[in-house]
Amino acid sequence: MTDAPVVLGIETSCDETGIGIVRGHTLLANTVASSMDEHARFGGVVPEVASRAHLEAMTPTVEAALAEAGLAFSDIDAIAVTAGPGLAGALLVGVAAAKAYALGLGVPLYGVNHLAAHVAVDQLEHGPLPKPCVALLVSGGHSSLLLVPDVAEEVISLGATVDDAAGEAFDKVARVLGLPFPGGPHIDKAAREGSGNAIAFPRGKIDDGTLDFSFSGLKTAVARWIEAREAAGESIHVPDVAASFQEAVVDVLTRKALQACRKYDVHDLLIGGGVAANSRLRALAQERCEAAGVRLRVPRPGLCTDNGAMVAALGSDMVAAGVTPSSLQIPADSSLPITTVHV
Repeated sequence: MTDAPVVLGIETSCDETGIGIVRGHTLLANTVASSMDEHARFGGVVPEVASRAHLEAMTPTVEAALAEAGLAFSDIDAIAVTAGPGLAGALLVGVAAAKAYALGLGVPLYGVNHLAAHVAVDQLEHGPLPKPCVALLVSGGHSSLLLVPDVAEEVISLGATVDDAAGEAFDKVARVLGLPFPGGPHIDKAAREGSGNAIAFPRGKIDDGTLDFSFSGLKTAVARWIEAREAAGESIHVPDVAASFQEAVVDVLTRKALQACRKYDVHDLLIGGGVAANSRLRALAQERCEAAGVRLRVPRPGLCTDNGAMVAALGSDMVAAGVTPSSLQIPADSSLPITTVHV
């Protein structure tokens, strides 16, 4: 739609300063400045380091996005920003910047939910979302199953992790295997040379009758397995451990997701979040969805990790739906529940 409003999205929930610009469901720019290298030596994200990196990156990243889109500030019709959940200090940087841009440009502001934005972004690649759909969101901080009647206005939680998120488990297992941070891409790469059936690691909460997840026990089981082999003087075949761990995670994720589809009679499954870039998760989900008669939607990897395009996409949906803009007094809420799509 050439007459759709142009929305600029700001994402600063963790360690990426993401700026995206969309017109309707057309992606015009998606610029990301990551502070990942600054956190790698600590083996995880340091909140204060992330916040300072956002402060330094905000203005140049916005300018880079405008240049990529071939637009000026005067072309922006609305600002959308991640208001939560996420790291409190990091969120504050993005929310403060969004308020300043909205006020300075005289355009409406939309504070949106980070998790709902991970759902909305798929529309930039595959078009409008089916209503309803089931969404499986898997990242370093979240493992959630959602029923999505309307991503701009209503998202219903079906299940979530009770301990470690899937991405967090990837990072911790990577550490015990001596692989770099972040762990997800490195485990995925190592697993391609190993067998997912080599080691029978546990599947937490696989048949407990809920749609919740648990990966803490799996993480511990991997660590104990490695400790036992090392104590016995045996060598560790990293690819087999990586592949077997990865298989346990994606087995649970895909089983639970399809359970949700069956329970709520939904025939469309969307997978989003950073772990959705995992090659084995994509392959197994496709295989199982085809067998179950469920249509699968997964954004390209660059739209799975945190980015401004997803925030802009959700903001664009809210503009189109006539959602009331946010107040310039909106807070940054580090524990914003998924059921609160708009603040």
